[in-house]
Amino acid sequence: MSEINRQWVLTSHPTGMPSVENFKMVEGEMPAIGEGQVLARSIYLSLDPYMRGRISAAANYAAGVGIDDCMHGGAVAEIVASNHPDYQVGDIVENINFGWQDYAALNVDLGNGKKLHKVDKSLGPIHSAIGYLGMPGLTAYLALRDIGQPKTGDTVVISAASGAVGQIAGQIAKIKGARPVAVASSQDKLDYCASLGYEAGINYRDTADLDAAMKETCPDGVDVFFDNTAGPIHDAVMKNLAPFSRIIICGTISLAGKFEEPDMGQRFMRQVLVARAKMQGFLIFDYGEEDIIEARQQLASWAKEGKLQHKEDIKQGFEKMPESFIDMLTSKNFGKLMVQTRDDPTV
Repeated sequence: MSEINRQWVLTSHPTGMPSVENFKMVEGEMPAIGEGQVLARSIYLSLDPYMRGRISAAANYAAGVGIDDCMHGGAVAEIVASNHPDYQVGDIVENINFGWQDYAALNVDLGNGKKLHKVDKSLGPIHSAIGYLGMPGLTAYLALRDIGQPKTGDTVVISAASGAVGQIAGQIAKIKGARPVAVASSQDKLDYCASLGYEAGINYRDTADLDAAMKETCPDGVDVFFDNTAGPIHDAVMKNLAPFSRIIICGTISLAGKFEEPDMGQRFMRQVLVARAKMQGFLIFDYGEEDIIEARQQLASWAKEGKLQHKEDIKQGFEKMPESFIDMLTSKNFGKLMVQTRDDPTV
């Protein structure tokens, strides 16, 4: 086993759109593990929009990444040493707090009754544990179950529709009998969404009047809005709400270049009042193990039945982390973005 642990650390908090210059790769010693911990080596490192908030100096819902600290992020990894009887060398695990590094010392007991997640290879390929069976898929399932509550005939608009969360959310809406509408950044992405069952789509980068396009595409208004982006897409939907609509605030990636600025966009109190709409923020971290197990099993079942497709955008090589992260913030990825750091031992 190598004695060197490569890490990507944050060198400066960005103002505006982040760049690769905000990060640097360093080499350090192998982490030591204590009682109840395991040492795991990364196979797939996850890249997700929430990471933009973690590198901001502004307050966020979780602690940010400090200067010269290892960048935060999830991973699918293989245990290479263990100080816990229930976790063996060779086991595959998933952990959201792994970080952008080769090796991490992980606690088995995560608190609140949660344990380090062992990846069940019978449910799907191991990289799905950070994709449709991981945070993105769980987010889509639980946010729609508890906030969106789509029903037959509802129009469900989903921004970043071909992304990690959006591609799953649209298919769940379709399974529930609703009419999913995709909003994405290219015709290729809209074509992919159509193959998933989205019934209509809007290319926001090729649309001169987004408000008019939303009204034309959703003539009876929007019943459920799964907002992964904020920004102009959010504004267009808020002007076209159906009575008793439900709005899920899940992500704000369109503000990646404005994260440190005050949130001073349009206000839609009148639209919310007239529509009697409900708006709620969603964080997967609020959920316990029982909900996570339900969501993961249902998503795996749909996938095996052919009702749920998924697309991954897998980059090769640990050195690709910062540039891949910037690509995601600028919509250059296609599907769930991750970086493979070494050969997958299960393939």
